Amino acid sequence: MVTDAVAHPADAAVPGGAFDLGPALLFCPADRPDRFAKAADRADAVVLDLEDAVAPHAKDAARRALVEASTRLDPRRTVVRVNPVGTPEHALDVAALADTRLRTVMVAKAGPELLTSLGALAVTLPGVRVLALCETAAGVLAAPELARRPEVVALMWGAEDLVASLGGTSSRRPDGSYRDAARHARAAVLLAAGAVGKAAVDAVHLDVGDLDGLRAEAEDAVASGFAATACIHPSHVPVIRAAYAPTPDEVAAARALLDAAASNPGAVFTHEGRMVDSPVLRHAEAVLRRNRA
Repeated sequence: MVTDAVAHPADAAVPGGAFDLGPALLFCPADRPDRFAKAADRADAVVLDLEDAVAPHAKDAARRALVEASTRLDPRRTVVRVNPVGTPEHALDVAALADTRLRTVMVAKAGPELLTSLGALAVTLPGVRVLALCETAAGVLAAPELARRPEVVALMWGAEDLVASLGGTSSRRPDGSYRDAARHARAAVLLAAGAVGKAAVDAVHLDVGDLDGLRAEAEDAVASGFAATACIHPSHVPVIRAAYAPTPDEVAAARALLDAAASNPGAVFTHEGRMVDSPVLRHAEAVLRRNRA
């Protein structure tokens, strides 16, 4: 009998094997320390944002608030989004983090510049775990190289900055679906991460009240292989969690399939009228990994 408590030998190599956050990552402005604990309680991990969520005049105060609160934050479940490499704010962000226990850093607008600065970042923040946010055209093209760096544990993509970097005005069509450039970037980042066994994080859904649209995107994300989905509102967390959690029927079907495979070792076989080979078994194993998580 196969159970979801039994690890598969390939587990260590699956995409997301070194990524232990998610499935719901909730952004919180770093200049709102009154929200830090609530955001951490609501989500699987909190992303304290020193970049777009904080006005330029408030960034110094946000850094001070983050450092002051850092002793009360769980470093295992806290990510800090820092400003892009090459900006004065990036250097200030990293210097502030050096005085904390926080070592999981999301680098905004990651691109070729990040590749040349990862070594210095690892010196300033020993043990740093980097989530590279590929949200520009240059960042998407650099995703394969970023994913190969040992400091990088995951890639994420973003639609709005991507379209802005292209000179566009909207990432979505009138019906709410992504335009082709955004869809391409999403797939490219997922493939770059998966090719080297790293995790990929799906982008936020900006329409706060559109829970049906969020649900559809989160369900597509998990079916496609994303390890987590980021969000901007607490109401999005349960929707994302539900999308990533397999249903009891899906778990039972996966167990039954792997039980059948145990009776047909190393062979292609038919199960409930469907041909089963190695990729299909890996799909079932993924369901049981999500159930354990």
